[in-house]
Amino acid sequence: MATSSVLFDPQLLARYDRPGPRYTSYPTAPQFRADFGPTLLREAAALTNGDPIPRPLSLYVHVPFCTSPCFYCGCNRIITRDKARGGAYLTRLYREIGMMSGLFDRDRQVVQLHFGGGTPNFLSAEQIAEVVDVIGNHFAYADSKTRELSIELDPRFVSPDDIRTLAQAGFNRASLGVQDFDPVVQKAVNRIQSVEETIAIIDSCRTHGFASVNVDLIYGLPLQTLDGFDRTLEIALQARPDRFAIYSYAHLPKLFRPQQQIRAEDLPSPEVKLQLLQRAIERLGAAGYVYIGMDHFALPEDDLARAQSRGDLHRNFMGYTTCADSDLIGLGVSAISHIGPTFSQNPRDLPSWERAIDEGRLPVWRGMNMDDDDLVRADVIQQLMCLGEIDVAQTERRHMMDFRDYFAHSWPQLESLERDGLVELSSRAIRATPRGRLLLRVLAACFDRYLVPQDGTVTQFSRTV
Repeated sequence: MATSSVLFDPQLLARYDRPGPRYTSYPTAPQFRADFGPTLLREAAALTNGDPIPRPLSLYVHVPFCTSPCFYCGCNRIITRDKARGGAYLTRLYREIGMMSGLFDRDRQVVQLHFGGGTPNFLSAEQIAEVVDVIGNHFAYADSKTRELSIELDPRFVSPDDIRTLAQAGFNRASLGVQDFDPVVQKAVNRIQSVEETIAIIDSCRTHGFASVNVDLIYGLPLQTLDGFDRTLEIALQARPDRFAIYSYAHLPKLFRPQQQIRAEDLPSPEVKLQLLQRAIERLGAAGYVYIGMDHFALPEDDLARAQSRGDLHRNFMGYTTCADSDLIGLGVSAISHIGPTFSQNPRDLPSWERAIDEGRLPVWRGMNMDDDDLVRADVIQQLMCLGEIDVAQTERRHMMDFRDYFAHSWPQLESLERDGLVELSSRAIRATPRGRLLLRVLAACFDRYLVPQDGTVTQFSRTV
């Protein structure tokens, strides 16, 4: 669906700007349970090995280290300048790779490998290339022309020579953290990053044959102004990255300690924050970018836009991906796996992950087996988040149910959203309108049975806008 199909309605966006899940999974991670352990993970892997057609694999590697804190960050990371910690981490990571690879048949090819963090390039380019080689010794990579190797990069700590090394190792996609080029904003969030070093890395990626480069920006940061963010957009658009991710800053200082360094009075007002988002949508739309969903935009010839047009776009913990029909293996501290109808997560703290590896145990902290209802709801939420609509008839055939009866409790919410012009309801499809495209999380929440807590606990989510 093209960017022109997005209609910015500030009044509706303000009304529906409420906390809610980002739906990188359904059920979301707060629903994972401590009684899901290594035995259940092994059973799940064994069941997927039995599929008549071997399901491909996607691998995610989490590198938790950063050399300095960015105050806005809510990621799982460890601040250190001791590079030796990277080597010690890899020693254990290789043991985990060995344990996990033993769960899967060798004919299941790795079609996607992604490095996230933290800061993956806390490791040297040579160390990252070594990880790729170790994985290749334990798993079978798909053909180099079809597999995707991607990495998140901090342009402040990577050189054009590093990009050459990564390209030689097989990397063909990169995501660069920028957030904002305004020096005043950069100082407020403790991330000083020049335009020149960022553009140099984008150029180097292209020189060395990367198929896609993504740029991350954030709106709602302290001391951001419309004029300043407009200059950031102008600079970034001149570089013409293949994709943009325009994230909303979620200020949760009680949950994320670094955010306590940000003064609430320095944050843009809700009205200005919406104007920042509007400016980004307008500028990217005018530049020809396609709105993928949530916070992602891509050039029409990019694989994400093409996958959305074909109807096989997928969303998981790595964001939007073209590798829909694969099982996800998470490696490293806090990483999440999605094997068959199960989720499993490694410990979020480094010592617990290290202890499990040292004891020769699969480092499973928590997880869950999805029941039939979870699978139905995951399907419709995935359709909404990736395509902006639900094919009612296809969903009924796939799950052998009557859609309207099955989601009877959801219908009053959907009808309310329809009255506000966010969704169109029919017997054939449930479709987000141009006004509703920016509120897919709100639409998806109508189908989430876990949002009403069963045990009195309250989960903290970022706001939807």
